[in-house]
Amino acid sequence: MLSLHHHGFLHFTPSFSKPFYPKTLKPPTKPAHKTHALLQYNRKPQLAGDTPRVVVITSGKGGVGKTTTTANIGLSLARFGFSVVAIDADVGLRNLDLLLGLENRVNYTVMEVLNGDCRLDQALVRDKRWSNFELLCISKPRSKLPIGFGGKALVWLVDALKARQEGSPDFIIIDCPAGIDAGFITAITPANEAVLVTTPDITSLRDADRVTGLLECDGIRDIKMMVNRVRTDMIKGEDMMSVLDVQEMLGLALLGVIPEDSEVIRSTNRGYPLVLNKPPTLAGLAFEQAAWRLVEQDSMKAVMVEEEPKKRGFFSFFGG
Repeated sequence: MLSLHHHGFLHFTPSFSKPFYPKTLKPPTKPAHKTHALLQYNRKPQLAGDTPRVVVITSGKGGVGKTTTTANIGLSLARFGFSVVAIDADVGLRNLDLLLGLENRVNYTVMEVLNGDCRLDQALVRDKRWSNFELLCISKPRSKLPIGFGGKALVWLVDALKARQEGSPDFIIIDCPAGIDAGFITAITPANEAVLVTTPDITSLRDADRVTGLLECDGIRDIKMMVNRVRTDMIKGEDMMSVLDVQEMLGLALLGVIPEDSEVIRSTNRGYPLVLNKPPTLAGLAFEQAAWRLVEQDSMKAVMVEEEPKKRGFFSFFGG
């Protein structure tokens, strides 16, 4: 179960669903806490930084949940009322359109735009559920990318999105391909902040540490991490590293902690992101909370939860 605090207060759930409490944690009883939680719960997140904010979602290692994070964070931002363009920069192995259920509506890609076969607005696919969310794919699956396509072309694309007649989006989210080859360098070139997705295993952490260094070398200093597929039962059994262990190893601010959730596979197969589920799942709520922190350029901390009332000892829910 997820128990996250925001500056020491009960954390809100922006989807306007009821806040939940772990069985071992009672709701706050102090009036001041109630009032603060209520204000947080009903307000819209305050957008920090200059717009558009260009955020690359990366990891280095494949299969840790970059595309799932992009889909859920992007749609959460749209539900908060911000305009979002999600760019699938994974050339040849694109999957973001599948997770969003938009695969049948992608008729044009950036390649056709660059070749002069269509306009940029024709390549943008608007989500029918949230009209302020748009998808843009670099190329079609299994297609070969021209040798000339690189970071400069993606920078041109971002500049074109900023200058379009209907207005610049609030967020441009770039789904980065796995690895640290040319595709990675291309995806991070126009970004000024990054979300690093990792899982609590040693191979993922080694790759994440390497990617952190590459991002910093590219001039991206605003790097936050998302720890995905966290299993509290394995943490308690000391079979999985805690989130605090991960923080100590990578030295990054924590944007969100996503618990292991079987609903992720179901939502992926349906093309229906977790954050749209009713009632929301724990993982869906965690994605929404991470998106809220992204808007306000905030971070979170793991909290201590009492294991059993009879025992005096405490254990960190996400910590060691």
